[in-house]
Parts: sequence; structure tokens; C-alpha cells
Amino acid sequence: MPFEDLPNRLSEVRQRIDEAVRRGGHGQQVRIIAVTKTHGPDAVEAAWNAGLQDVGENRVQEALGKMAAVSSPVRWHLIGHLQRNKVKSADGFHLIHSIDSQRLAETVDAHAQSSGWRQAALIQINVVGEESKGGFSADELERFAPTLGGLRGIDVKGVMTMAPLDAPEAILRKVFAGARSARSTLADSGLADCGELSMGMSGDYELAVEEGATMIRLGTVLFGERA
Repeated sequence: MPFEDLPNRLSEVRQRIDEAVRRGGHGQQVRIIAVTKTHGPDAVEAAWNAGLQDVGENRVQEALGKMAAVSSPVRWHLIGHLQRNKVKSADGFHLIHSIDSQRLAETVDAHAQSSGWRQAALIQINVVGEESKGGFSADELERFAPTLGGLRGIDVKGVMTMAPLDAPEAILRKVFAGARSARSTLADSGLADCGELSMGMSGDYELAVEEGATMIRLGTVLFGERA
């Protein structure tokens, strides 16, 4: 049976999360987003059967194929970059984690308003200015935050960030603390329901939880390496 060890892996991860919450002292609830990119629909079904209700995908087209093939009522999260020309295809996502520019925010807002609904989303923050990653800098977010409240097609739920791969602990903590500060910027601008912090992946999720993560995006630690 594929992914037969997932329940045991998940149990260990949950224990590590609980310990990290205690160490960090933020007292938050942590939701696991099971990242199934490059795996087939069987990974999504395995996640659901193990008790995970949230599934993350990097690419819209890959996700749409799995949505059509999966019967379990998981909540789909888009955790990768969303191109503006793919916004209309992203309606099936429970939460978009990657609003990484003002132009994308305005495109998502316009589409959602024209469709008569609000898209739940997170604002992506690029704390250390990595050129390979999108996202708002702290200064850009401070300038744009007041505008976000006027985008009636987007329901801003909080902040997402990605830390540099293989970075030392000091840099990881700087990135995660920066995301927490960005969440405060949103709250100070009048966005009341913006408490989510999506940060931390398989290699750094314990530190992210210590720094206050409410969502962690886990693939390899749950499903193993893609063969």
C-alpha cells in the first residue's frame, strides 16, 4: 500500500509540533498542509485517510487534475506562485498562500468581485529580499496594507513566507519573526481577521512553530522523497 507509513510519520510530526509550541510560548493552534506536489492523487487520499484535511499544491494545473480525480473532501491550498493569467483557474482553492505583488492582488480581487465572492488569501512576504522568490518587502507591505482593506474580493487571512533553503538558524528565525511582524502590519492597518502565519517546511518547521507559525507546509517529512 502506498504511503502506508504516513500515520506513523504524522504522529511523530504532531508530537514535534506540540513540543515546539511549548518551547515557543505562542500557544497557537498549528494546521498541517500536506504538500502533494509531484505525487499522484493517491497521496491526497492517503493524507485524508490519515486525518489531514488540508492539501497544498504548487501549480494550478497539477492541482486541477488531482481535484478531478480525488473524492475525499480535502481543502485545497495553492502554495506556489500564481500567474495572473491563471487567476480564473484558481477558484477551487480554499486558500491562496501566495499573493506576492500588488498587481496579482488586484487581479484576484477583480476576478472574485466579478464572480460575486471573496477569495481567502495570504500575503507573501520576502523578508530577506531573495531575488529567486516573490513577495512584498516590509516597506512595500507597509505602503500597500491600507489598500488591501479596500479590495472587497480578497479576504486577507494573514501572511506567508518561505525561508532560504539550508539557511542557518539565525536567518531562519529572522525570516519567521519578520513574517510575524508583517502580520502585525496588516492588523495595524485595520485587517481584523489576519491571524494566520504560513511558514515552515519539512526542514525547518519546528523553528517556524517556535516563532508562531499557524500553518506549516509539509511534503517530504510526510510522504518521503519522490522516486
